[in-house]
Amino acid sequence: MRLGLIIAAAAFMADQISKRIMLDVFRPPGVTETPFYSPRLIDVLPVFNLRLAWNTGISFSLFSDSGEVGRVLLIAGQLTIVGVLLWWLRSAQTVWMKAGIGLIVGGALGNILDRLIYGAVVDFLDFHAAGAHFPTFNLADTAISVGVGCWLLDAYLTRHQDGVTPETK
Repeated sequence: MRLGLIIAAAAFMADQISKRIMLDVFRPPGVTETPFYSPRLIDVLPVFNLRLAWNTGISFSLFSDSGEVGRVLLIAGQLTIVGVLLWWLRSAQTVWMKAGIGLIVGGALGNILDRLIYGAVVDFLDFHAAGAHFPTFNLADTAISVGVGCWLLDAYLTRHQDGVTPETK
């Protein structure tokens, strides 16, 4: 369980540190309230910008119009999922499963803390190409996505290790 908790803590800390830095970079002079609006856009690469966005919903801003009740329900749902994942982590056998659970838990806790502090999640990574923008996201979202990738890799490796392949079905 220790490995998963260490990975969760690292993902959580990286997420929160990156968000604090971005809030300092994008905060207009004299503004103290949060969330705040910032029209700034920092071009990093031809396909990547830093842009502050506040997400009151979940992935791709789903349920962003649900108000305070929705925010409380999202936090409660996320905390329930984190609890289930921590319970599952106790019995996780493989490094990939432990890492995946740790990344998902750390990312979820980062976004939960944002909702508690700001009422919205701090997003700032903006990828785009040919005029189309992928929804802005943060390191917590990245940790969750990579964690799911670890789960999929674990499922693939476990299946092949047990001798179950498409040829042996």
